[in-house]
Amino acid sequence: MENKVIILSAPSGCGKTTILKALMARQLPLEFSVSATSRQKRDGETDGRDYYFFTPEQFMEKVDAGEFLEWNEVYAGQYYGTLLSEVDRIAGNGHHVIFDVDVKGGLSIKERFGDRALAVFVMPPSIEVLRQRLLSRGTETPESVEKRLQRADYEISFSKQFDYVLVNDDLETAISEAYNLVNGFLIQ
Repeated sequence: MENKVIILSAPSGCGKTTILKALMARQLPLEFSVSATSRQKRDGETDGRDYYFFTPEQFMEKVDAGEFLEWNEVYAGQYYGTLLSEVDRIAGNGHHVIFDVDVKGGLSIKERFGDRALAVFVMPPSIEVLRQRLLSRGTETPESVEKRLQRADYEISFSKQFDYVLVNDDLETAISEAYNLVNGFLIQ
C-alpha cells in the first residue's frame, strides 16, 4: 500500500479539528500526525496527544537540526510545524497520515506529496459566524479573537490552492462530506 496523506487546513474556529476527530472515529485507515508548537498549552491539552509542546528556543533548535517536514511562525513568536519523525512513525505503522495544519503548512505538504495528498480547506460560512464560534470557545480574549479574524482573512485567500473547499455551515453535513471525500481518495 502506498501511503497517502490527508491535509485539513482552516482558520482557527472553523471546525477542522472536530471534523478530523469525526473522521478518525469512522475507522478509516488513518493516523493523526501530532503537530509541534511553541504556544502555551491550553487546559485539557496533553503533550504528545494534542501537540508536542516546545519553548520557542527548543522549536528553533529542531528547525535548525532539519527535524521538520514543514513549519511556520503562525502568530508572532508562536511556531507550528510537522516533525519528520511523526510522519515516519505513521508510515511505519502502515497507515495513511492525516494532518491538521495551518494553510501554509498544508500547501507545503501538498507540494511535497503531490498526487498522494488530498488537501481540504475548511471554510467558515461567514466571518461573523467565525467570530461567534471563537467567542463561544471561552478561551479567547477579545483581542485574540480580532487577531484570529485578521489571520482568517489572510488564510482564506489561499483556499483556492487546495484540492477541495469544504464549507462548514452545518457540522454533520460537513463531516459526511469530508468522509466521502477522504474515503473516495483513499480507495483510488
